[in-house]
Amino acid sequence: MKTGALLRKLEAEVGTDELSFADADLQSHAGDKWFASARPEAVVRARSTQTVSRVLAFAHRHGIPVTPRGAGHGYVGGCVPVNGGIVLSVAGMKRIRRISAKDFVAVVEPGVLTATLQAAVEKRGLYYPPDPASRADCSIGGNIATNAGGPRCLKYGVTRDYVLGLEVVLADGTVVPLGGQTHKNKTGFDLHRLFVGSEGMLGVVTRANLKLLPLPPFRACLGVGFESMDTAIAGLGAVFASGLLPSALELADAFTLAAARKRTGSERLSGCNAHMIVELDGQERSVRQELRALKSVLGGFQPLFVDQGFGPDGCEKLWQLRRQFSYALRDTGLTKLNEDVVVPRGSLKALFRLAAGLQKKHGIQVACFGHAGDGNIHVNLMVDWKDDGQRERSEVALDELFHGVLKLGGSITGEHGVGLAKKRWWPSAAPGPVDALHRTIKAALDPKGILNPGKFLG
Repeated sequence: MKTGALLRKLEAEVGTDELSFADADLQSHAGDKWFASARPEAVVRARSTQTVSRVLAFAHRHGIPVTPRGAGHGYVGGCVPVNGGIVLSVAGMKRIRRISAKDFVAVVEPGVLTATLQAAVEKRGLYYPPDPASRADCSIGGNIATNAGGPRCLKYGVTRDYVLGLEVVLADGTVVPLGGQTHKNKTGFDLHRLFVGSEGMLGVVTRANLKLLPLPPFRACLGVGFESMDTAIAGLGAVFASGLLPSALELADAFTLAAARKRTGSERLSGCNAHMIVELDGQERSVRQELRALKSVLGGFQPLFVDQGFGPDGCEKLWQLRRQFSYALRDTGLTKLNEDVVVPRGSLKALFRLAAGLQKKHGIQVACFGHAGDGNIHVNLMVDWKDDGQRERSEVALDELFHGVLKLGGSITGEHGVGLAKKRWWPSAAPGPVDALHRTIKAALDPKGILNPGKFLG
């Protein structure tokens, strides 16, 4: 029986209100924020764990590909259904089931938007720190699938550090509760964390128990301009050497700042070749004291300017510049190839020099900005897509970028995942036995290979 005819039988399992074969639905579930797209043969908008279980049991029985999907805001083609079959969307599972101020735990479904959860817990004096840039649009399930981070992961860690337990539906439809709701748990293997960062290839998360923290009562922020990136990086090193631990520390290069200046009209950025944003949080008295120490440390590097902000409104004014970077780069009319590479913190200078070398060698503008505090810099190749020569050179430049990052002891992705976009560099990033171990785990949990096929494990 052909797949299309088989899928019609799925109506008996989930009902017509959750299953669609409509062209508009198939097209809207064909891709994410990356370039690739592929139409599925059916879309299931699951509203319960039971639906997810029935769909996977059916697909496992008949060997039908299933591509799990959350909000669809990924940047590497992770939810593109390259083998057709079923797109299984959990975006409709968006209930916050429990927020406990006593236990410091939130229990949520995977479709809950990150910003929605953060707002809900902060009303109760609690804090969920992971803050990807797309937090207003991305979902907790997608954050778990990619182990998302953001600026605050410098101090607070990434999504994995907040996952206490998961309800996961395995490839054959089996529902397994993993971990729990306690902040410590050493009962058997740490299985729930196996699914964090698994990019939808091992199971489908239907519920997450997330660790919460007390909400820091005060924030303060500095925006600092420098004449050179080398000076800014030296300043970054001095900040950590002083014993300070900011909640976030971001850097941006000259090309990014020039684009932001053009978009915003800010004369403040004139002559600025590197920009740093540093945020501190905690008790007001200690934060103000630490901010004075921070200004003293960075003052030794002859900054062009130092702006400061206090409280949510004051900090947001400084972060508004950071939020303009991606839009400003798009304003250039060039195609932005956003690569979320990571290097050890001590190799930041080498990474920026690698990027500058690529620009000079290949004649392609390179814009770098991001989470410098933990070595996670977004290296953006700005390509004239109408120029065939530039498009070809960009492929070579990407090879040199990723191999250069690996040579520095870094990683090809820090928060977006491998997906389709970085599939060709997977063998370099995970050679020999590492790849084999991934495949062993994949075969154990998904022996028919139905979950998110076509990505970096084939």
